[in-house]
Amino acid sequence: MIPAAFEYYRPTDLAGALSILEEHGDDARVMAGGHSLIPMMKLRMADVPHLIDLQDVEGLGGIEVSGDSIRLGAMVTQSDIINHAALTEAAPILREAALQIADPQVRYMGTVGGNVANGDPGNDMPGLMQCLDASFTLVGPDGSREVDAREFYEAAYMTAREDEEILTAVTIPLPKGGYAYEKQKRKIGDYATAAAAVQLVKDGESCSAASIAMTNLSDTPVYCEAAGAALVGTTLDDAAIKAAVAAMLGGIDPSEDNRGPIAFKTHVAGVILRRAIERAWSRA
Repeated sequence: MIPAAFEYYRPTDLAGALSILEEHGDDARVMAGGHSLIPMMKLRMADVPHLIDLQDVEGLGGIEVSGDSIRLGAMVTQSDIINHAALTEAAPILREAALQIADPQVRYMGTVGGNVANGDPGNDMPGLMQCLDASFTLVGPDGSREVDAREFYEAAYMTAREDEEILTAVTIPLPKGGYAYEKQKRKIGDYATAAAAVQLVKDGESCSAASIAMTNLSDTPVYCEAAGAALVGTTLDDAAIKAAVAAMLGGIDPSEDNRGPIAFKTHVAGVILRRAIERAWSRA
């Protein structure tokens, strides 16, 4: 199918993009890489009379790695993440996750900002950003504000971003310890049946900090504080891992679709999470 007719805009600065959003309100949408929005428009699942392409807007790119944080401009692509040596050294989980998103063609155009801002339950970056305790910079007519990734997602395709705001950057505290991003999918390029992001800090032989989030198992990404708490203070013996998995499975709400029935998705979630925990611990 082809999308309904729309007006196309390609502003060169953020002020221009914001003025178009203000003028057209609910009838306008911004587009970064377009890999989520354009298919929805083609299927007539999204009606966008005014489409604002952010490709030429200055100041939305760039990767900055400092002593205590990482800043990713909204238009940074998955390919940019994969090929940035300093970023890989500081936060290798970002590269590990980006390599599992879709295929190389998509990764060359798909952006961090588009992946996290769209609110698609199947996207990889929202859960990862919750695991890493990231925050999102939103800019609108009244200025800018920061929203924690763990507070950003409200329901499928519904977020804390207002209609007249644009997500411009992602800020991540410098990760510590071992990491893993595990993903099960039917084929290359598909959304996850289940995916898990895990970050663990080891102190001696025990776990001193743990952060766990999963993807595509509810209407929103699921950050489970109880799952991480089940690991803290343990040596990650089998009982601790089982407790963490049980806590996470109690927090998800999968639905049946062409990736499988609820029971299957729940089983896969448990397997994937255990793998991610064990691999993160081996790297801690």
